[in-house]
Amino acid sequence: MHQGQANQPQNRDAKSDMKKQIKPDVVRRRTKIVATLGPASDGAPRIEELARSGVNVFRLNFSHGEHAEHARRIAAAREAEMNFGHPIALIADLQGPKLRLGDLPGGEIDVRVGGELRLVGATASDEPGVLPVPHPELVASLQVGDRLLIDDGKAMLIVAGVDGDARIVKAIAPARLKSRKGVAAPSRHIPIPALTDKDLVDGLFALQQGVDYLALSFVQREADIRMARNAFGDGVPLLAKIEKPAALEDLEAIIRAADAVMVARGDLGVELSPEQVPIAQRRIVKTARQLGKPVIVATHMLESMIEAPVPTRAEANDVATAVYQGADAVMLSAESAVGRHPTAAVAIMDRILTAIETDRENDPDRERRREVPTSDTAVAVARAATRLADDLNCPLVVFTRSGASAQRVSSDRPYQRIHALTPSLATARRLALIWGVTADIEPDEPGSFDDILAAVNRHEAASAIDRFVVTAGYPWVEDNSTDTIKVVERR
Repeated sequence: MHQGQANQPQNRDAKSDMKKQIKPDVVRRRTKIVATLGPASDGAPRIEELARSGVNVFRLNFSHGEHAEHARRIAAAREAEMNFGHPIALIADLQGPKLRLGDLPGGEIDVRVGGELRLVGATASDEPGVLPVPHPELVASLQVGDRLLIDDGKAMLIVAGVDGDARIVKAIAPARLKSRKGVAAPSRHIPIPALTDKDLVDGLFALQQGVDYLALSFVQREADIRMARNAFGDGVPLLAKIEKPAALEDLEAIIRAADAVMVARGDLGVELSPEQVPIAQRRIVKTARQLGKPVIVATHMLESMIEAPVPTRAEANDVATAVYQGADAVMLSAESAVGRHPTAAVAIMDRILTAIETDRENDPDRERRREVPTSDTAVAVARAATRLADDLNCPLVVFTRSGASAQRVSSDRPYQRIHALTPSLATARRLALIWGVTADIEPDEPGSFDDILAAVNRHEAASAIDRFVVTAGYPWVEDNSTDTIKVVERR
């Protein structure tokens, strides 16, 4: 068992504690909502309120806050989970190798159009006209003509010359540069490690606290995922954030290596021109769908609701676009972390998602996916179960240990609801991110297929539905891959 699992509650105890009814909207809506925790969403009562409003997954941003603060939020989220009565996933979002300016004289300097500065690899400088960057790898990689974007593109510098280890840069517009603001070099791959010392410490801490996913920032290549696996262990679910243009060059390999992917449009939008961001989003979502990996669309989804009580029409359309493209989840950042109306933002996003999903009757992408041949038994069984449930107009019940079979069914996007039964609380929590899946804990390991059917009847006892498509690996005790489908009709 990984050390990050040591603090997980026992499945049987967790099942007995989760006694409240599941909010009907959580079951009906299939696209999941990720919300970022922060000062506006602190405490178990507020987190529970957000969960009841529609949040399935909570994100902890390790770019801000101390470990004690994150530990309190994780504990509060688990308390809210127990009160809510339904598994909730937690994502620890690691800061990554964020490039920043060093300390400037007086904290800031003004530059005029065409004004020259000397860019050097240093943590600070008191010399006039010297711009320190505590990343010598960045300075060394820059060539004449490269652009540097400062503070999310609010200032732009052009590399005009090389002077030994330094670079001469010119401002193309008047700007005020401030200490420790972000730096981006969109045209250049920067040879820096994907995991910093801070990320390693933060990641191990988050796992010890029992988070369900680690999000890796500024992933540029598939090797970054391998590095994280070596650092944190093969069993840790890793979410690759695509926010560098370089990642698009190795996109398929990155998504294959990761367990999930995020379209991180904030930093991606700094280094790509505005018209390229929606193209990149569509490509990332489409590739993740093709590879059967969950994908989150993030940043600026309901940005105006940081202050306003209602979103703009353009924001509603942005959320709708993510649904039409087939994203597993959409994410709120500052809206839920520091905004004035976190619960309203979640409730409105829930309404938008639910409304748009009623317009999913024609999904040509799903039909094309079914036509791709496969020799994988588990994939073929998932496709067949999806088609059978759709034809019979009845729910799917998936028995799963790891969650992989439920994810396979989800990736085929059935019209029917997917109810996953698992003996693992950790699996149930991870499935909170997966499109269309409602997970429940079945603590008793089935010894036969009759036991599986008995469990289906127990969990669906309150349902008025009298027919289900059940899929599982059998014999269950041998941990077989999913290879069995049965239509259960209750008399």
